[in-house]
Amino acid sequence: MTTPQPSIGDWYRLQGGESFEIVAVDDDDGTVDIQYFDGTVEEMDLDDWETHWADGALEAVEAPEDWSGSVDIERGDEDGRGSEPFGEDRDLRASSLDGIDLFE
Repeated sequence: MTTPQPSIGDWYRLQGGESFEIVAVDDDDGTVDIQYFDGTVEEMDLDDWETHWADGALEAVEAPEDWSGSVDIERGDEDGRGSEPFGEDRDLRASSLDGIDLFE
């Protein structure tokens, strides 16, 4: 069986380990950056990638249902808006620049 080319966004697991996502592939350096669900990022040589696949220690897996764990995203509500209410008491104006002397 041919070794799959790692592609950004694909999920894999090393035998007995946690699943991880491919987050970068550098063909010039011959490396693959992988990120585990907890946010840990590691680098793997493409030669190691091919060896793990040939040994059967690497397998393709489905992305986890809640993939947001590794990207630190706050969940919004059902209609796609954020969880913070946008009320009238929220002040979006920039602070005053009084007291700043541009010619000092």
